[in-house]
Amino acid sequence: MPAKKTKTFEENLGRLEEIVALLERGDAPLQESLALFEEGTKLVKDCSATLEKAQQQVVKLQKGPDGEPVETPFAVEE
Repeated sequence: MPAKKTKTFEENLGRLEEIVALLERGDAPLQESLALFEEGTKLVKDCSATLEKAQQQVVKLQKGPDGEPVETPFAVEE
């Protein structure tokens, strides 16, 4: 069995936008709407995880004692 290709954040977001548009039209049969909704919730979860991982990698620049920028880890606000 070939390995499943992981989709990029942009690909997942694009598919999520397609799903939203299809559901907003309201003309899909119930079973198809439910399948689209399920796929959409999985995509939201994947996109959220990707964003969270990216946020953890972000570095915030602050001024050091000499006025030069100093890199410090990004603090997550809760």
